[in-house]
Amino acid sequence: MTAAAGSPGSWSENVLEYFLRNNQITARDGAEITWYHAANHKARMKEALQSAVHMIEADVILPEDGSEHGQPIMAHPPEVSSDNTLQEWLAAVVKSNKGIKLDFKSLAAVEPSMMLLGNMKRYLKRPVWINADILPGPNGSGRVVDAKPFLDTVTSFFPDVTFSLGWTTGWHPQKVNEGYSWPMVKEMDDICSDLSQPVTFPVRAALVRQSCSQLLWLLEKSSRYSLTIWTGKEDNYAVEDLLCVRDLFDKSQVFYDILEPQSHEFKQAIGIKVNL
Repeated sequence: MTAAAGSPGSWSENVLEYFLRNNQITARDGAEITWYHAANHKARMKEALQSAVHMIEADVILPEDGSEHGQPIMAHPPEVSSDNTLQEWLAAVVKSNKGIKLDFKSLAAVEPSMMLLGNMKRYLKRPVWINADILPGPNGSGRVVDAKPFLDTVTSFFPDVTFSLGWTTGWHPQKVNEGYSWPMVKEMDDICSDLSQPVTFPVRAALVRQSCSQLLWLLEKSSRYSLTIWTGKEDNYAVEDLLCVRDLFDKSQVFYDILEPQSHEFKQAIGIKVNL
C-alpha cells in the first residue's frame, strides 16, 4: 500500500512523488528524503537553504509579550524570541525548491500563520506539512494542541495541506520506556479517519521498536497515512531499531528525520548514498 498523493505541485502531493518528479531522489523510498531540523534563526535557515536537504522543518510561535506586533516568529519553546519572523522565513524559503514543515506548539499562532501562508500559496508549489502534537503519548508531559480547532483552522484555509499529527512524548535513560499503546493509536485514527488529506505521524525513534504492532495497524487503516521517525538529542537507541522498522514497513510510508551519527550509519546500512 502506498501513501496517497495529491496533484502535482499541491500541498498534499506525496513528498516522494514531488522529489521524484524533480529528479532529486531515485526511488519511492522515504529514507531518501533528507531533513534540516529547527531552521528557526536566520543563520540556521540560510544554512538549510544552502544545503542539499529536501525538507526544512521550523517552529512557529506567537510572542506572548506583544513584540513583532503579534506576528508569528520562528522559535522553539522555551525560547520566546527570534531574529526571524514567519513572514521573513517564508520570503526566503519560497526562493528555494525545498519542501517545508511548520511545527506549532500552540493554537494561538495557527490562524495568523495560515494567513501569511495564504499570501505565499501561489509561489509554494511543493509539499507543505503542518505539524502539531494533538494527543498525549508515551511519557508525554508537554501540552497538546487541541485537535479539533487546530484541524478546523488549518483546513478552512488549506483543504489540500499535508498534516503531521503527533503525540507528546518523553524518554528516560534510567527506566524502561513504554511505546505507543493501542489506545493511543486508536484515538489518533479516530481523529484522522474523517480527514481527506495525507497525514504523517511523527514518532520517536527510541519508542518505535516496541510499538511496531500498533504502528503497523495504524498505517494499514489508510493509504493516506505515513510515519516520520524523529529523534531527541539525548535519546539512546540502536540503528538496529531503525533497520527493524525498515524490514516491517512499506518503504514509501516511513520517513527518517534523525540526527547524526545514527542517520549516517542507517543510510550506510541500507545502501543509500550519504552526501557529506
